[in-house]
Amino acid sequence: MADLSNCPECGKLFVKAMRPVCEECARKREEQFELVSSYMRKRENRQASLEDVHAHTGVDKDVIIQFLRDGRLRLSQFPNLAFPCEKCGADIREGRICAACRKEINDGIAASEREKSFQERKDEQERAKVQTYSTLEDRVNRRRR
Repeated sequence: MADLSNCPECGKLFVKAMRPVCEECARKREEQFELVSSYMRKRENRQASLEDVHAHTGVDKDVIIQFLRDGRLRLSQFPNLAFPCEKCGADIREGRICAACRKEINDGIAASEREKSFQERKDEQERAKVQTYSTLEDRVNRRRR
């Protein structure tokens, strides 16, 4: 079922069914895409960078980056186009984060898992120490469980 929502770009109230923006903003976004796409299709502009595309078309960099992330502009056809890593801002051509940030995150996850494993082993050793001495009543109660 469709929800009623405010357009994040213009603030108008609209029925949010298929698009995250209102019809008017979607039409505007489509016109911007056509402008960028027609600029990039020209042979002499295929080597253009993000800055060049922004300067010549007037389309906001964030909008161009969104076209790249959505796959509407294929980076394989435009060798100098790249968009920033979401973590550090380095230029990348695929994904959301660069290889260095990905490695940093994976190293952090691995370190966390090692710490968790170490803590579990330590807790297990502590539990083993606790059960070294027990009374006859404790043993009987453990068997009943």
